[in-house]
Amino acid sequence: MAFKTVTRTLFLVFSLLLMSGQASAQAVLIPSPPQIAGSSWVLMDPLSGRVIMEHNSNERLPPASLTKMMTAYIVERELDEGRISMSDMVPISVKAWRTEGSRTFVQEGTLVSVEDLLKGVIIQSGNDASVALAEFVAGSEGAFVDIMNQQAQLLGMKDTHFENATGLPSADHFSTAYDLAVLARHIIQDYPENYPLYAQKHFTYNNIRQPNRNSLLWRDDSVDGLKTGHTEEAGYCLVASAKRGETRLIATVMGTSSSEARAQEVQKMLNYGFRYFETERLFRAGQELMASRVWGGQADEVSVGMPEDIYVTIPRGSREKLESVVDLDSVIKAPIKVGDELGRVRVVLDGETLVDEPVLALTEVPEGGLFKRIWDAIKLFFVQLFN
Repeated sequence: MAFKTVTRTLFLVFSLLLMSGQASAQAVLIPSPPQIAGSSWVLMDPLSGRVIMEHNSNERLPPASLTKMMTAYIVERELDEGRISMSDMVPISVKAWRTEGSRTFVQEGTLVSVEDLLKGVIIQSGNDASVALAEFVAGSEGAFVDIMNQQAQLLGMKDTHFENATGLPSADHFSTAYDLAVLARHIIQDYPENYPLYAQKHFTYNNIRQPNRNSLLWRDDSVDGLKTGHTEEAGYCLVASAKRGETRLIATVMGTSSSEARAQEVQKMLNYGFRYFETERLFRAGQELMASRVWGGQADEVSVGMPEDIYVTIPRGSREKLESVVDLDSVIKAPIKVGDELGRVRVVLDGETLVDEPVLALTEVPEGGLFKRIWDAIKLFFVQLFN
């Protein structure tokens, strides 16, 4: 199958996908992003990974208690992999009990469940609960910090370095608005069974009832997480996520002047993103895009498609302007295994490439017999000769 035919085939499939929604007759005009009063910020769509607006999003800044998102993420990973359970009882050390700052009010020498400590970290921002979990998972807070930094690198948080599990001030403890949005994305997508904890408005431990410091949980029903932070050095910080319809957004702001300011600035970012942008799933994982010609195989065609769901975040009303191109290998020869890369697909909007992903074989095509291979070689010779 020649390249032109391949391109037309995919464009037909892609056009049908776009027509399944209600395409606007006229594109919506997109204003400039709102001005945000903070040191840095970013607004991201977690499905596509697209950054809708940002300012100094890669500037290294003290993250304060936003650090606890990583503490919680590692605990959730341990839960998911079965190394600990929510019902495990954690001994509270003197160090955990004495940790300064925001507290869950655990008592030295007592046993507290992983579940209560995790709620203490996420809902109450308890420094004492953070240290207790760090010691339980890794043996010491120092060893846990090593895991935090390794995990940050695995998640692609290139401008992050942790010195503790709490976010208490330390000279070499920093992160960025972008890295923290990436971490929030993984919290939401990797361990969805635990994500409802981030929307819980209150938690009571030791007969002390404390509210979640994310005030947007009370103001905006679409907001369902994630975490606040504050120190004198860091200012007031917030990572929040909201879902309206099928679109979810993550907003991070760092270095605002008050708890009210961080809520207002994040609300402005979310409102802007939801008003003027939307998320589309263009391809499903394992969905056949087309069948391509195979030479020298037991079958003459191989099914090709995407290895994972592919999303784009686009201005509302611009779906009909999307263009797609598939560039498959000009000659595909057997044997072919499932997962072999056979080309790439690009999706472009107004000259900007939104998607550039590999196209993989969805089916296996073993090598054909001797006669089939010889016959296909002859046919391929003449096809290439006349093309």
